[in-house]
Amino acid sequence: MTTVIIIVFLVGYLFITLENNLKVNKTAIALLLSVVMWSLFTFNIDNYLPAGTEFGEMFLRHVGDTSEIIFFLLGAMTIVEVVDTNGGFNFVRNKLASKSKHSLLWKIIIITFFLSAILDNLTTSIVMVMVLRKLVRSKVTRMLYCGMVVIAANAGGAFSPIGDVTTIMLWIKGNVTSLGVIKELILPSLATVLIPGLILHFNMKGKLQPSDNTSNEGEEYDFSLTQRNVVFYVGVCGLMFVPFFRGITGLPPFMGVILVLSLLWVITECFYSRRKIESNRTKRVSRILKNIDMSTILFFLGILMAVSALEETGALKQFGIMLDQMTGGNHYLVNGIIGVASSVVDNVPLVASCMGMYSADMGVDFQPDGIFWQLLAYCAGTGGSILIIGSAAGVIVMGLEKISFGWYLKHFSLLAFVAMLSGMGVYFLQRLIFF
Repeated sequence: MTTVIIIVFLVGYLFITLENNLKVNKTAIALLLSVVMWSLFTFNIDNYLPAGTEFGEMFLRHVGDTSEIIFFLLGAMTIVEVVDTNGGFNFVRNKLASKSKHSLLWKIIIITFFLSAILDNLTTSIVMVMVLRKLVRSKVTRMLYCGMVVIAANAGGAFSPIGDVTTIMLWIKGNVTSLGVIKELILPSLATVLIPGLILHFNMKGKLQPSDNTSNEGEEYDFSLTQRNVVFYVGVCGLMFVPFFRGITGLPPFMGVILVLSLLWVITECFYSRRKIESNRTKRVSRILKNIDMSTILFFLGILMAVSALEETGALKQFGIMLDQMTGGNHYLVNGIIGVASSVVDNVPLVASCMGMYSADMGVDFQPDGIFWQLLAYCAGTGGSILIIGSAAGVIVMGLEKISFGWYLKHFSLLAFVAMLSGMGVYFLQRLIFF
């Protein structure tokens, strides 16, 4: 039965990667895949469960682990949507305004890199593309900036416990800690953006032709400027506080996100009650919740539960052992392969699979903040930049700016690959000198 489950997973995974060709939403496939795999698991349950273990207890453990990630993403996405709806990110556009191509390039790299670490790479990419549309008139020039947005957003998400879905997964599971992943991955992540940034810098010439619409005129908000600033600082600073909340209370990260969301909700309701705005014009949190991308949330539910079924068969652990044997236990080579693979297939199931393959009892490198987990967080995040379809940030930029697969391959794929390898080199030297 294990063979059948593996085949089902591989076929389902193939359908997910061919979503654009098949014209079938990957979320539908992921949800169906999870149910089919767990159903097959129950047909041969006696051969999988250790003695004394109940199926219900084991299944609910996986549901609990998956739910932590789902609730975290749901809360974080809502917070960001509330801030954006109330014009909280207008300051980004104002700070970026420049007539110099070089100046704008480095402003984009710096803001995207750190904003991605605070929010997430997907949301940051959306914000930056919208800002660039108001700042750069030339389509070709804007596409170059957007390519750097993809690389910077993925690099920024890799060193932050809340910057990328894969890092969130590793952090919630306890494979990495907040301080550990920031301290040891920030320099490799910086190298990942600096190298392509410098190359692009020397290839850019001339002045910018700004778009006509660079002001805030015509934008209507329900709140005053002061109130919008309150919403921004509570939302963004609240997300930054989540890792500290976990350290102080010991509660799962999603509880910290729920705390921030609830505070933001109460504050905005108080603002509305004072201004007495007509209900049909308001942008209340209860209405904003309807705009959350539930398709993405359900995709994570389906794929994580499918991988957990595969994990319980023991197949992932056996594959991990085989991969170690083939590479001689070289963590850099293993994670380099995973990084390249994440540019072709979704990095969420890749990381989820690795979490099932390896465990803390396999050695010190697999302990919390061990070399393997930190390299996995880095490579899975930054490797997605090698192809534009390899990350959520790349896919959203591709859709918004109509960037073709071939154009990105020609202009940025080699840059992103070299950048990932450079970051791994920085990590190696860092471990050699300081740890």
